[in-house]
Amino acid sequence: MSGRSAVFLDRDGTIIEDAHYISDPAAVRLLPGAAESIASLSHAGLPVIVVTNQSGIARGLFDEAAYASTARRLDDLLAGAGARLAGHYHCPHHPDFTGPCECRKPGPLLYRRAAADHGLHLARSWWVGDRLRDVLPAERFNGRGLLIGQAAPHELTSAAGRFPVVQDLATAVGIILQ
Repeated sequence: MSGRSAVFLDRDGTIIEDAHYISDPAAVRLLPGAAESIASLSHAGLPVIVVTNQSGIARGLFDEAAYASTARRLDDLLAGAGARLAGHYHCPHHPDFTGPCECRKPGPLLYRRAAADHGLHLARSWWVGDRLRDVLPAERFNGRGLLIGQAAPHELTSAAGRFPVVQDLATAVGIILQ
């Protein structure tokens, strides 16, 4: 199978502060070192793809346009530091409101879509996030996952022996670029 490696990042709690159901672009705040980390990946030739669950849409807390405005704000903040995302993919569903779907993490749909859109080889790719669901696709696709250590204790226990736990995105990027 051909294709290049990529890095799939969760958004809230990995790149930006997790402010729960962000619909206002002014609430988008980069975590320390996130922009520089993403710039390092991009400069190394690795496409960086954001995959995020946005259940606030299913809950009626905001709409697709509000999500798109927060994605644009993230792009603007990153660009100011010389960083660029290759793509944004989001799941607007929640099983309690819209029923099950294949795009809600850790489901495979958004990753397969990104692979097709960007010519990626999923087994050569990385998954990084602050929740187990963010890195579980690494197992499905035979890739590599890194769990950011601010995850809930039960998630850290579940990750033990399956995924290395790192302090933050900068630490994860250091491992990826080794």
